[in-house]
Amino acid sequence: MFDNSSILITGGTGSFGKKYVETLLSRYNPERVVVFSRDEQKHFLMGQEFTDPRLRFFVGDVRDRERLMYAFKGVDYVIHAAAMKHVPLAEYNPTECIKTNIHGAENVIAAAIENKVKAVMALSTDKAANPINLYGATKLASDKLFVAANNIVGSQDIRFGVVRYGNVCASAGSVVPFFERQIAAGVKKLPITHQDMTRFWITLQQGVDFVLKNFQRMNGGEIFVPKIPSVRITDLARAMAPDLEHEDVGIRPGEKLHEIMCPADDSHLTLEFDDHFVLTPSITFQGVRHDYVTNALGETGKPVKIGHEYNSGTNDRFLTPEEIQIFNKLARTSVSFTMQDIEANKFADL
Repeated sequence: MFDNSSILITGGTGSFGKKYVETLLSRYNPERVVVFSRDEQKHFLMGQEFTDPRLRFFVGDVRDRERLMYAFKGVDYVIHAAAMKHVPLAEYNPTECIKTNIHGAENVIAAAIENKVKAVMALSTDKAANPINLYGATKLASDKLFVAANNIVGSQDIRFGVVRYGNVCASAGSVVPFFERQIAAGVKKLPITHQDMTRFWITLQQGVDFVLKNFQRMNGGEIFVPKIPSVRITDLARAMAPDLEHEDVGIRPGEKLHEIMCPADDSHLTLEFDDHFVLTPSITFQGVRHDYVTNALGETGKPVKIGHEYNSGTNDRFLTPEEIQIFNKLARTSVSFTMQDIEANKFADL
């Protein structure tokens, strides 16, 4: 699918973008990979790390529609990863978050349609489901924009989809590097926001693999959600520093105790597949009726029970502290793995 194609990644100099570029170049033979980002220093550093001649570095901001119009010329596939993501910062700077996450999404959609891109996959977040913070609210609006974009493409053969997953283990800005810095600084206690807090847990490589797979699965208009384990924040702290005590510091502005990826209110729209869920559109696209029960790869799902909620606090799979240690190590690699691999003790030598 990606061989001999041009792929563009907004926010391409971030943690996800770098891993996506690395995976594309190693597994496929793309004609061109465009890294679109507003941070010139990250472009410079990434250009030193990746010297592949198929790479193009395009400095620009998703708020700038004209710049996107130029960048999208000749592009076949777009991954929209650019976003303002830090929850407390978004609470204190709401207009900046809205400009990037909502208006930026509008600009990406317009540029994709204008340049006849084949398919666009937007990255969402668990915080977009039943949002209580501005970041989640803007990403929910973004999700709605990308789903509804399938209704304004006219006769063009272009599909828009969304991928929603949980906290990315060891990514920039996540709790793992924060704890690592605290431990290295010699703190006596690790700061814990709440003893009962839980989060969905996924590695960058797993997130990239899921996005790649969903380009093949998508009919257009789906929100794809992977089945992944949860972690308790206290178990994470024990896994990383078993001898340190914990200090309760309180929940940060806009933070949830547990995260949701498939809300109960959307259960009538939710399909369950072997390794993922799909939230189907609440609207009918003009002149198009997709059978979302069977995806483009022929995989078949089934409706969940009314009231079903996919919640990190009630998940059927929690990582033990020992499994968290393995996850954290695998998160620094490009290894693709499943929970069955963990349970089979496949990585006992790590």
